[in-house]
Amino acid sequence: MKTNHKIIAPFVVVSLMIALGIAITFQAFRQIETTAEERKNSFVLLNHGDDFLSALKDAETGQRGFLLTGDEDFLEPYVAVRDQIDGSLEELRQLTSNKDAQKHLDALTPLVAAKLKELAQVIELRRNNDYSAVVADVGSGKDKRLMDSIRAEMRGFIQIEESELAKNEAIFQSTLHQFFSIIVAACLLTLLFALWFSYLIYRKTHLQLKNVVHLETKRLLEIQEETNKKMQQTNATLQISETKLAVTLNSIGDAVIATDAKATITLLNPVAERLTGWIQSEAVGRPVAEIFHIMNQETRQPATIPVMETLANGSIKGLANHTVLIARSGSECPIADSCAPIRDPNGEVIGAVLVFRDVTEEYATEQALRDSAALIQTIVNTVVDGIITLHAHGGGIETVNPAAELMFGYSAEELIGQSFSLLIPELDQVLGNGSLEFYSASDEALAIGRGREVMGQRKDGSIFPLEIAVSEMQLGGQHYFTGILRDITSRKQFEAEQKQLDQALQDKNAELESAKFAAEKANLAKSDFLSNMSHELRTPLNAILGFAQLLEAGLPKPTDTQQLRLHQIIKAGWYLLELINQILDLAAIESGKLSLSREPVSLVDVMNDCRAMIEPQAQQRDIKLTFIPFDNTWYVYADQTRVKQILFNLLSNAIKYNCEQGNVEVKCTMRSTDYIRISIKDNGSGLPPEKLGQLFQPFNRLGQENSSEEGTGIGLVVTKKLVELMGGTIGVESTVGKGCEFWIELVSIVTPQLALEYFMPAKLPPKHQEIAVQHTLLYVEDNPANLLLVEQIIEGHPHLSMLSARDGNLGITLARLHLPNVILMDINLPGINGLEALKILRKDPTTKHIPIIALSANAMPRDIEKGLQAGFFRYLTKPIKIKELMGSLDEALKPSTTSLNNELVEDETGQLL
Repeated sequence: MKTNHKIIAPFVVVSLMIALGIAITFQAFRQIETTAEERKNSFVLLNHGDDFLSALKDAETGQRGFLLTGDEDFLEPYVAVRDQIDGSLEELRQLTSNKDAQKHLDALTPLVAAKLKELAQVIELRRNNDYSAVVADVGSGKDKRLMDSIRAEMRGFIQIEESELAKNEAIFQSTLHQFFSIIVAACLLTLLFALWFSYLIYRKTHLQLKNVVHLETKRLLEIQEETNKKMQQTNATLQISETKLAVTLNSIGDAVIATDAKATITLLNPVAERLTGWIQSEAVGRPVAEIFHIMNQETRQPATIPVMETLANGSIKGLANHTVLIARSGSECPIADSCAPIRDPNGEVIGAVLVFRDVTEEYATEQALRDSAALIQTIVNTVVDGIITLHAHGGGIETVNPAAELMFGYSAEELIGQSFSLLIPELDQVLGNGSLEFYSASDEALAIGRGREVMGQRKDGSIFPLEIAVSEMQLGGQHYFTGILRDITSRKQFEAEQKQLDQALQDKNAELESAKFAAEKANLAKSDFLSNMSHELRTPLNAILGFAQLLEAGLPKPTDTQQLRLHQIIKAGWYLLELINQILDLAAIESGKLSLSREPVSLVDVMNDCRAMIEPQAQQRDIKLTFIPFDNTWYVYADQTRVKQILFNLLSNAIKYNCEQGNVEVKCTMRSTDYIRISIKDNGSGLPPEKLGQLFQPFNRLGQENSSEEGTGIGLVVTKKLVELMGGTIGVESTVGKGCEFWIELVSIVTPQLALEYFMPAKLPPKHQEIAVQHTLLYVEDNPANLLLVEQIIEGHPHLSMLSARDGNLGITLARLHLPNVILMDINLPGINGLEALKILRKDPTTKHIPIIALSANAMPRDIEKGLQAGFFRYLTKPIKIKELMGSLDEALKPSTTSLNNELVEDETGQLL
């Protein structure tokens, strides 16, 4: 008791001292907070004072700028100060509590008002352009004196606040030092008390422990003597047990690993040796983590070995699922594991035994079962048909899928256990017999996805038609039915509605046939009108232009006045002809009847042709044409004639709307592997943005109607539609005063020569040996690139020679003159087209036997069908396929070869006659 008093008394004293230190600390902390707030207020006042003076200076500087330039933008600082100055002064008064500082602010108010008034007067004089008064006012020095007075008062205010700040800073630093001193003293006192208290506890504990150890040592010596006797008896029994255990461990099918209390291996049975790859002699004495290396199969992260937890807690532990054992060789196998503690007779944990087995086959079987069950359940839950399983005896419902719940309005919980007749009342008597064979779907019904039709009843009592297909199954020795139900309400309604619609459809078809006939008649009338208009307008134009040109070139020479008039007549005639052509083109495009012959077109050839056509017009207007060189192997997949028409129209516009002695630049660039861009840039007056949106409107000349330049207003419209019909795009970029840059992008295609090398086999298979017969091929084509391509193909076949014609009329003439063995015919030709040429050649007795093969870019199924019906031997489409072309030529030439071979007979000497 005496010792306890000695300990408690100092503890109470120290506790009181600590409480006193805490109270002093809190008081010092509150004083620091107060001083810090006053320092913060002083800083804010000083910043506001500086901002106030800066704003006045900015206002004065802005006024000077306005006086010099007259620009109102310089007055923005002055206006801001004028509107905010009173608020700034009032804010300073509220922030300061010093009376001397308040006096300076009171003296500052009239000075600021006078300063702003002076600034306003000078600004007003400047706005009235009274420069002499402005100079006099500025030169008087009044403005400077006011500003000096303001600075003096503000300087006094700032000095007072700075002295307050210095005073608060001194108090803050002093208080902060006191606060830290108190904290240090309290910490030292606490540390000393803790050391003293620990020493007292240590002394008392040491004495008690010394007594206990003495008594316990004496008792243990007595126990040890008795234990030695018992151990001798136990050792004999243990040897017998170890022998039995060894036999057991070596014969069981599971792997067993035993460890001591330090998780060191003490035993491995043969199965464990096989799975881990270690033999017992090598493993004994090694840490279990080195022998039993496991990881999570999914994350591939090391797994926790249960031995450690078993040794620590003495509890039985198992491995988590998806654990794999990594053998010494690096092989893996999934395992199931359990670990139990090994206890001595006193219940102390002295080791652990780890039992595990290879579960590769078990996992595979379980996964297959899970996958199968999940697949079946997913199918059942997602099918739109209702699926219900019921017991054969009594018809009690066992399972219901979501579709059946939705169909009948019952939940699965409400239906399970109920009779199936609740849903289909007519089955009430049938279920009593334990058979639903009548409702099993027939083979014919299953083939078309239908079953027996019955009437179902929903939860709300409504009746609706159903199709039911029933099948039987055995589960666990029990007999079950599975019914697949389908709501056919919609189908029944559809069948009823379809009967009504069939009659309405027949009536509608009659109306459509009548409307179609009227539309075709109107379309034919439109085509006839366009054809007649073209013919009727071209006929007088032909006479006008023809006779005008005769007069212009005839003798005697016309006078200058007559020459001028003839020039105007010819110019107007050609303009009218151009207008007719463009209107017809536009009408053909809009009606969808414009025929395009898309094929590989050489850009170099097109550019050279366009340059030759447009250069006279450029020279007449003193315009410099620049065609930037580009790769001469570039080809586009387009209609050659229409590409020339597009480029000529754009070049003509670039020349017409250019400035005097202007420039026109033409360049080609490869935008991507699929498109080539052609740009035409001029340096004319350009177009504003609002006119660019109207650029492709028909008959809109963008204000050029009254200019000296002639135009129709539909050239660019036709150009845009032609580009788009060929799978391309058109655009324009313009800057007013700098000119316009029109561009088109067309589909690029591999060079025909490259295509030839791509499709041409390295060596054509040899034909059977026959007598070499020379054949003639006539190719009617207006595209030079296609002519060159076929010519290169034919060069590899010595028995073929080629003639070519650029239009249908010349092709007919050459066919009659040379009687070729086979003819290749393009469809879209100048003059007469390929179909018309075919008709003429078929009617001529001298050429009707010649096989004619169509080779065209018109590749639509209707085009091919139309060509074959017209009488073409074969209808081939572009791009050319070498094998297909040569195969068709061989088939076409077979009759000629057979006929000639029959005429060659051998005489008696074996010579050919």
